Amino acid sequence: MEKVKLAVIYYSSTGTNYKLAKMVEEGALEAGAEVRVRKVQELAPDAAIDSNPAWRANIEATKDIPVATSEDLDWADAIIFSMPTRFGNLPSQMKQFLDMQGGI
Repeated sequence: MEKVKLAVIYYSSTGTNYKLAKMVEEGALEAGAEVRVRKVQELAPDAAIDSNPAWRANIEATKDIPVATSEDLDWADAIIFSMPTRFGNLPSQMKQFLDMQGGI
């Protein structure tokens, strides 16, 4: 059987969900999967990001993580989404990404 292709798509403002995505990646690699970790595009303005040092630090720490695309979803056999909640709903960054996937 060929390797399972797993896409881990996350949004993380201060890094918690990025850490969770990396933990999933580690476990999946150990199980023999091929893994793509991708972040969704940040939508917040720099003024908001700069108002929280942890947010800015996470932006800098994850600047080399590719931004998720429709191709990542199409490539995957399985998808794991990781994100915080915003007042019981998903963050706008993830919502925008999902809303753009209507063609798949």
